[in-house]
Amino acid sequence: MEGERVKRLTILLFCVFAAVSAFAATAKAETSMKIAHATWVGYGPLYIASENGYFEKLGLDVELIIIEDESQYAAALASGNIDGLGNVLDREIIHYAKGTPETVILGMDESAGGDGIVASAEIKSLADLEGKTVALDKSSTSYFFFLTAIESAGLDEKNINITEMGASDAGAAFVAGRVDAAVTWEPWLTNANQREGGHVLVSSKDFPKTIVDVLVLRNDFIEKNPGAPLALTKAWNEAVAWYNEHPDEGNEIMGKAMGLDASEMADMASGVRFIGGSDNQDFFDKSKAGNIYEVAARAAKFWEEKGIIDAGTDIDALITDQYVKEATQ
Repeated sequence: MEGERVKRLTILLFCVFAAVSAFAATAKAETSMKIAHATWVGYGPLYIASENGYFEKLGLDVELIIIEDESQYAAALASGNIDGLGNVLDREIIHYAKGTPETVILGMDESAGGDGIVASAEIKSLADLEGKTVALDKSSTSYFFFLTAIESAGLDEKNINITEMGASDAGAAFVAGRVDAAVTWEPWLTNANQREGGHVLVSSKDFPKTIVDVLVLRNDFIEKNPGAPLALTKAWNEAVAWYNEHPDEGNEIMGKAMGLDASEMADMASGVRFIGGSDNQDFFDKSKAGNIYEVAARAAKFWEEKGIIDAGTDIDALITDQYVKEATQ
């Protein structure tokens, strides 16, 4: 009898242990993924989602990786060393057209004054850039923004002297008086007046839906983890909503993650608009003006005309509205 009791107790303990182990296993994140991005405030809500447990709650184990060089993060996505990437839409048009198997699942942020063209005193309009020397980075979205701006003024880039350098270096070169104008971002937009007569000629606020960051995932990752894109979209939406309610705390979290002071992060955030749940629904709605498909088509046309990509990029194959729709249902 005693042996039977011991046997039953052993079985009971085993069942309890098995149940606890099963619970612990389900409590752990089920899908691991690596997402890369450069240092930019627009990707900051990813860190809020991590810090506040939104990823874990939705069954994701997300490793966030900062890679500053475009050639490196583009190669990492193309090779499968990372599963996802936060980047500007117009550059992802190029990556996709050149063969990276990816899908845009959501919009992250829109530059709304955080990027711009600074110019010397004698340059009072975009038309005045003709014949002047402009510093910019042709390997970044600065180039797309610049082309969009001068096209609106009827200018051709062949009539402008372009000096290639990074956006921050371009801002510094302008303040130092080495170029007539520069395509740059904060803090160099604010610092433009350090040069006598220096001013912001135009900013991304004047050209809405031009510099837009998106989150892309590799297609093979989506195929293997069909629930991950929706979970990621929900976590992103929750993080953006939380930031809108707690900007000071949010800037602390994002700044710490990216090695910036909260005040620096706050300054950067003032020039962007995060795209959350309902905003993403609108942005992915083809019936709305300035939707993501229109922006992507415009970018593809630019790069095709410049000979950067071949004609015929399938925008509908690159972008899906599935997850931004399902995330708010």
